[in-house]
Amino acid sequence: QVQLVESGGGLVQPGGSLRLSCAASGNDFSITTMGWYRQAPGKQRELVAVITRRGIINYSDSVKGRFTISRDSAKNTVYLQMNSLKPEDTAVYYCHAQSPYTYWGQGTQVTVSS
Repeated sequence: QVQLVESGGGLVQPGGSLRLSCAASGNDFSITTMGWYRQAPGKQRELVAVITRRGIINYSDSVKGRFTISRDSAKNTVYLQMNSLKPEDTAVYYCHAQSPYTYWGQGTQVTVSS
C-alpha cells in the first residue's frame, strides 16, 4: 500500500505560479511512474505530466512550456512547478503513482482567477 499526500494548491491570478508537491509513503517499493492528473468541473480527469523512475517525462500539450515536473526518488516525492497559469488550468489536481497497482492522492484545488 502507498499513501500519496499532496500540497501546494490554492488561488492565484492569471500569469502567476504555483508549486505542487506529492509525497509517497508506504511499503510498495516497486513504483515506476509518478505524476499529476487534473479534473475540472464537468470534465473527465486528464493527464498533466508524468515522470518515470528513469526520468522520462510526458506532458499534456496544454501545459508544455509552462509546467515542469520533477522527482526526488530518494524522498519518493514528485513536484509540479506551474508557471504562466491560465483560468483554464483551474481544476482539482491529483497525484498519481504506478506500480503493479495504481494509487491516487486526495486531490488539491488549483484556482486561477483575477
